[in-house]
Amino acid sequence: MSKLHAAFLVLAIGCSGSAFAQSGDGRGACKADYDKYCAGTLPGGGRVVACLNKQQNQLSDACKKVLAGRKKQ
Repeated sequence: MSKLHAAFLVLAIGCSGSAFAQSGDGRGACKADYDKYCAGTLPGGGRVVACLNKQQNQLSDACKKVLAGRKKQ
């Protein structure tokens, strides 16, 4: 992974809301899913979370939990 790609990923997850920061592993829970399904999605405006939600059936269990926690807020 390039440094620029990693920087965008950190920014995307950081901007996507507090649910990703609630648990210690929340930020990394969706990293692989983001890389696989949403790497071309620009961060901001909830676009990364929306992209991940569209892939709900393919996501890892850990990422599903993070996204489910986000919906409850």
